[in-house]
Amino acid sequence: MASGWGITGNKGRCYDFWTDFSVCMSGCKELKDCSLLREDYLECLHHSKEYQRRNSVYKEEQRQIRAAGGQELEEIGVSSDNNHL
Repeated sequence: MASGWGITGNKGRCYDFWTDFSVCMSGCKELKDCSLLREDYLECLHHSKEYQRRNSVYKEEQRQIRAAGGQELEEIGVSSDNNHL
């Protein structure tokens, strides 16, 4: 990855982030000075924030669907709780 070559032989998708981070690390006095550039580089590599956001959106959509489904059942007179005796 740090070589700059991507899988297709062109510049890698995260190479620009890597060069920014590398330049910062070579001239910084403390590691925390480059923490945002490091975070950007790692997000480009792993997409962890993107996946976390996508999962939270999906969970909220599912919660809203369940809530809407419960309201529809109550409107037609069916109990939405599963406490059958």
